[in-house]
Amino acid sequence: MRATGSAASAVAALLASGFFWGLTWLPLKHFGQHGLGGVALTLVAYGGVGLLGLPLIWLQRAVWRPQAGLLLLICLLGGTANLCFVNALMHGEVVRAMLLFYLAPMWSVLGGRLFLGERITAGRIVTVGLSLVGAALVLGSDADLTAAFKSTDLLALGSGFFYAMQNVASRKADLVPTGTKAVAVFFGGGVLAVLLMLAFDLTVPPIAPMLALQVLGFGAWMAIAMWTTMYGVTHLEAGRSGVLLVAELVVAAVSAMLIAGERLEGLEWLGAALILIAAVAEARGDARSSNTHAAE
Repeated sequence: MRATGSAASAVAALLASGFFWGLTWLPLKHFGQHGLGGVALTLVAYGGVGLLGLPLIWLQRAVWRPQAGLLLLICLLGGTANLCFVNALMHGEVVRAMLLFYLAPMWSVLGGRLFLGERITAGRIVTVGLSLVGAALVLGSDADLTAAFKSTDLLALGSGFFYAMQNVASRKADLVPTGTKAVAVFFGGGVLAVLLMLAFDLTVPPIAPMLALQVLGFGAWMAIAMWTTMYGVTHLEAGRSGVLLVAELVVAAVSAMLIAGERLEGLEWLGAALILIAAVAEARGDARSSNTHAAE
């Protein structure tokens, strides 16, 4: 297929998306060091973006009303994924958290089979196997894997799982506009943060004016990251966009090693490579599947 202007801009958008998402850990670590926890930050930043986007959801209500239940599911799944993701990066090792998050393609394969009736091919069985072996190597190469397991690992795994289930629900909700889905994810994070704060008697700490401006900037950062992702995946083939989105993992890993001094050791490198290969293979598999259905 000949490259078009829209395809070129979609590629640029996805590369920008990978840059924004891949460097998200920097502001998250910064806010954590200034006493703003993950739940409070999700409430203020993600919830704020969700509130600003509510008029869009209202204006498009006639379109998504037949699938209102699926939109609510996207809201809850996406909100949970964001909460887990924020806390995993804020309190855990960036490279480790990002690698475990990138088990999402494995969860997508299983979710697609259970809820959408998608066929699991031999190639997809291989990608799931690569993901599982890679995860085991990243979590710890010792015989006792539970000794190396951390609470932030569970959050990272949870973020990938709920993100994958959100994507499955999004594919099912084919009548819901993309913009409405994106706003619902942000709004869901804010609502769940409120519920957690009420349940555990948490409060938003006093925020200095400069930090408040930085939080607003972070909200804009997230909105731009979401927009570039949505634009890219909408105007590009599924497989190509999936491969480009892996740039997020590369940006996060390289920046964490250069800036935060994080390191992978021994078999962790092999685990990282297996997870990366599985993510790219699954993305290219989606492209082949899409092309086959289009031909039919």
